[in-house]
Amino acid sequence: MARIHIEFPEPPLFSTTLAVYQSHINQAGHVDNALLLTLVSEARARFFSFIELPEVDRNGLGIVLADMAAQYLPEAFHGEELRIDVAVADFNKYGCDLLYRIREVKSGREVARVKNGIVFFDYVKRAIHPLPEAFRQRTAG
Repeated sequence: MARIHIEFPEPPLFSTTLAVYQSHINQAGHVDNALLLTLVSEARARFFSFIELPEVDRNGLGIVLADMAAQYLPEAFHGEELRIDVAVADFNKYGCDLLYRIREVKSGREVARVKNGIVFFDYVKRAIHPLPEAFRQRTAG
């Protein structure tokens, strides 16, 4: 079976740094594969704040994750700082892909890449919604 390979476009639109806490570590002593996604979720929230758009607005328009893929690379450990770069690609009528490149700050080693396919969703009507022009303008390279 082929391994997942996620391409990361340059340059990133946004970067943030997050600490690896003991609660992110599994019994093998490195960041747990599922808990890495909590770090990605925090980076996504910070990204939406950076582009000055809420993940869900007061009228009920927001995003849902349509899919997720992760490419795990070398381990990350408790006490390390991770830089998470965010890029946007593959726009379509209803959404796009959010791409994350995760590197340990001191060494620069890349520890993972993640892709979230997002779809805009009207939580009042419970239906998908076309990609808002404001999002496209703030994120298109």
